[in-house]
Amino acid sequence: MALPDYLFDRVTSDIRQQMAGIAALAEQLARQRLSPDAQACVSGISEAADSVRRTLTAALDLRQVTSAGLKLETGPVRLRDLMDQVQDHWRAAAAMGGVTLLVSYDGDPDAAVVSDRARLAQVFDGFIGEALAGARRGAMEASLKARPSGGRLKIEGRVRGARDPAWTAQQREARIREVASQFGLEVALGVLLARRIVEELGGRLADEVNTGAGHTVVFEMELEAAAAQLEPERRTTSRSAHVLVVDDNATNRMVAQALCEMFDCTCEAACDGQEAIEAVRNGRFDLILMDIKMPKMDGVTAARAIRDLPGETGQAPIVALTANADPDAAASYLAAGMDGVIEKPMKPEHLLAVLQQALNGMGGETAVA
Repeated sequence: MALPDYLFDRVTSDIRQQMAGIAALAEQLARQRLSPDAQACVSGISEAADSVRRTLTAALDLRQVTSAGLKLETGPVRLRDLMDQVQDHWRAAAAMGGVTLLVSYDGDPDAAVVSDRARLAQVFDGFIGEALAGARRGAMEASLKARPSGGRLKIEGRVRGARDPAWTAQQREARIREVASQFGLEVALGVLLARRIVEELGGRLADEVNTGAGHTVVFEMELEAAAAQLEPERRTTSRSAHVLVVDDNATNRMVAQALCEMFDCTCEAACDGQEAIEAVRNGRFDLILMDIKMPKMDGVTAARAIRDLPGETGQAPIVALTANADPDAAASYLAAGMDGVIEKPMKPEHLLAVLQQALNGMGGETAVA
């Protein structure tokens, strides 16, 4: 009997949360005075947890793309910046493997497209990950060329690797099995996801045999041209925020507090909705991070009660922490008086955006991250 979707989602969500907790605990341990052997063990735990999280995230992403199509968060993407991001992301990993990574961009320095920056980066990540896994020193190349094409931009990406090609339709499944066996599921899933993204964006894929050895993966697509306008840089908060973290799970509280500390915030913690209400009555908070499912009193009930408190006490921004951030659920949290939603496991960039909104008075806007 196949695992029901709702149970599969619960299992994978729990694994992601637990891995985030392990990573946070390992980070806390790494700050302690430990022997070299203990430090090595902590580093190994952290790397293993990160690997599990990346593999699970890639598997869930591929499953979602395969079953429901590609979801895009579009905006202006300057192509030169995209390649800078690719280089920064892979430089250290390539160097550790003794490989020189050459990244280049050929086109108007200010050329930009309307697309999903993260998805375009995932295409390069998938193909570079495979090429790097099969490399044995030497150099590998990743390049992007952009040319105008009737009001749009035609882009051509290339990743030159050192492995022999095996990408006919009949050989593709066997090739993925080989990659998974030799280099692990994370690399194989990355390749599958990269290819699926290119297909979903209406692009074309090809494999060229290199002179001498190996092959080059080539992908082409035409995208809407955008004004060369960068997204505003995220600024660090101008003052320390005092945050109330409300969660019945001790590991989740520690993860949230560790992330808050990354941005020089001070924190207090509460284990359920009732404790949260008392903490708000007796203190002043710039932001409340509120778990939804808790014993004694859930997050929605607690948020409504806090909003009923007199004066400024009940007006602190409240952001829901939940593994269920689908549109209907998010709408119900906002209707209860919350100001935003962060999906678990919480990512640092999402927390930073919420902290900035909180310190700027939220501006009457809601956020789902």
